[in-house]
Amino acid sequence: MKLRLIVEKDPETGRYSSVFPELPGCASAGDTEDEAIANAREALKLWFEPTNIRLDGFKNTRPFGAQYPEP
Repeated sequence: MKLRLIVEKDPETGRYSSVFPELPGCASAGDTEDEAIANAREALKLWFEPTNIRLDGFKNTRPFGAQYPEP
């Protein structure tokens, strides 16, 4: 899968922002362009990590992938 990464420099702060536009909320920043890209890679990994929050809003107490015997 190929994803676009947009890196922009903020002229006021001199810092860089990095955004994956196809992935809502997947963004980061850094003091240098290289740091912004490295931070974006970390954000991308975290974006694809499974969540332990269920859709009904309650925290899932089982670790991801845990197998429990049926009662």
